[in-house]
This record gives sequence, structure tokens and C-alpha cells, in this order.
Amino acid sequence: MANRLINREFYDAVVQFETDEAAQDYYYQVMGSETGLAGGRKETVRDQILRVYAMLFCDEKGASPGYIADFDDVAGTADRLYIGSAKFDPEHWYRMQHHFPVIDEDNYERFAALVIADLSAGPLHEEALKGVNMLLVGEKDPLQMTQEERMHQKVQAVGFVQGE
Repeated sequence: MANRLINREFYDAVVQFETDEAAQDYYYQVMGSETGLAGGRKETVRDQILRVYAMLFCDEKGASPGYIADFDDVAGTADRLYIGSAKFDPEHWYRMQHHFPVIDEDNYERFAALVIADLSAGPLHEEALKGVNMLLVGEKDPLQMTQEERMHQKVQAVGFVQGE
């Protein structure tokens, strides 16, 4: 992402959000920061994160460019994200590894921020550069799949190129 506010410090603030008041303050400060104009209106980091999230993970909606993910979009795609392998366990299921047992109206923006910050400047970014782990996106509804179907589902790796 072009915005340098999505950096390691922001990633750490999202991860520490539940336990550190200073992290919460920093998270809200960054999310509310203006990034410029997009589509003729002022855009915040929050808008940018939700737009990039929609572009990367909500492609089956056929939304127009610039579409901003909402609660339903994030909640409907969170279970499709895996780290390194398409398995439902804390090691591989992204939202479990990051302690998001439920994606709701109160935390969907924070979950999207975590994913985008991780891809931009967090451990996933570092691991992808080293060729260790990638964020994988599975099929539409892995919760309705059998274990065998999940193991053979079509997945694709997602990541940002170094320097973006």
C-alpha cells in the first residue's frame, strides 16, 4: 500500500489492541487519518484498508473498483484465510491464530486492518519474502466442507510485492 501509516508499529498496535490502551489510541489515530482523495471524496486509512481487503478477498462479489468492504464482507471471508496450509487449527486458520473467535460489528474493521497490516509490514510480509509462509485464500464456505474437501479445496496465495 502506498500509505506509510500501514507499518510495523500499526500492526503491533492492532495485535496489542485488547491489552494496551496506548495501542488502542494509536490504532484509532491511524484508522482516522486522511490519505487523500479517492473517487472525489476524502479517504481515510480505514477506507483504504477496507477497500484493499475487498479487492483481495471479496472478488466473487463482482464489486466495482473502489468498493469498500463492510461487516458482512469481512465476516463472510474471514474463515477463508489460512497461513501456510488450508487446515482449521490455530496454526493455520488465520483468525484463530490471532484470537478472533467471532467477527462482529465491533471488530471487523480491526480484523481487516490486521490482515492488511500483516501483509504489508507484519510477520506474514516477512515470511513471504523469505519464502516461508503465505496467506492463502480458500473457497467460499470452508465451514460447510468436510475435512477431505477442505484438504483438496482450491486455494491461492496472497501477498504484496516488496517495496509496496
